[in-house]
Amino acid sequence: MPKRPWNLPNLPVYSLQTISKDGVLNFNICTYVSSVSMKPKRFMVAVYKGTKTLENLENGSKANLILLSKENINLVRTFGKKSGKDIDKFSKIKVPTVEFQNMQVMQNAVAVMNLKTLQTLDAGDHIIYLFDLEKHKTLSGKDILYLSDLRESKIISV
Repeated sequence: MPKRPWNLPNLPVYSLQTISKDGVLNFNICTYVSSVSMKPKRFMVAVYKGTKTLENLENGSKANLILLSKENINLVRTFGKKSGKDIDKFSKIKVPTVEFQNMQVMQNAVAVMNLKTLQTLDAGDHIIYLFDLEKHKTLSGKDILYLSDLRESKIISV
């Protein structure tokens, strides 16, 4: 059976990093991400309802959008298939981290962007966040992690 049209693009895989009111770092997995303006630089990120990420954002958390590398593939199951409401996802990171905007990010990720919330839109099972880019940093020249990598590794099936 052919893939549905919305499953055809081979999208990059990101993690949206937030922090809870009590200082616990959380990470999710997101692929519904797009830059939507060049000047000012803005991003759209769709955040699944009922998640710790959404809860943190609704409580005013700052956010880092992390472009993952293929070396980060082992984090996808933890970041994307487990809830930050149940586990401390930061404690599951086994690679060196670096500080960016007062939060620790994986050193072997490709890039990180610090985002400031502009507005939100209810989009069904996700909330769309429109963010302004505040700061950014390229961390490595490593290969970007794509949806096709997740399919080939049987992490996702679509």
